Amino acid sequence: MEVDGQRVIARSCLYWMLNKPRGLVTSTQDERGRDTIYSCLEADAPWLAPVGRLDKASEGMLLLTNDTEWGARIAAPETHLEKRYHVQIATIAGAELLTSLRKGITMPDGEALRVKQAEVRGGGARNCWVEIVLEEGRNRHIRRMFEQLGIPVLRLVRVAIGPLLLGDLPKGRVRPLTTEEKSLLDQAMGRKAERPRRLQDEGR
Repeated sequence: MEVDGQRVIARSCLYWMLNKPRGLVTSTQDERGRDTIYSCLEADAPWLAPVGRLDKASEGMLLLTNDTEWGARIAAPETHLEKRYHVQIATIAGAELLTSLRKGITMPDGEALRVKQAEVRGGGARNCWVEIVLEEGRNRHIRRMFEQLGIPVLRLVRVAIGPLLLGDLPKGRVRPLTTEEKSLLDQAMGRKAERPRRLQDEGR
């Protein structure tokens, strides 16, 4: 293919998954000099942008892509793509707490936040893990709900986006999505999977 007599090479669209460690900022650069998610990529890695955000204290699945339109669709609230989190809190979650999370909690500014699902997934004598599903995630959605209830969040890990699972990807590592995973995400967003484009086959 040529444009104005110059040969143009089509850029491959890349779709990667990162298991974000705690303590990294989801940004290309940080004005305060904090480490960013790009410290997990090799120096010669292609340009990729994060899809949505995980705050500095949060961990788990973060998608990276150079397909900005696709990334915007994944992150858009109107797509209603479920995000699943495992949240360790400094208390034992009873039925009343889980019901409050599902029904919704009103913030001091009047904003109402709720979760789609909340279930206990184990714990100890003074803390427990709660699995939470959001359909429309807002800024610090889960943390703000627990803060309003006076409950400290010890850890927050995103373990799934739609049908895509974090699985056993080591912390701080990235890998490309498979063609099947990309297609499943497209279908979960309510559209037919696009004709498969060439995906990156080499892990970093």
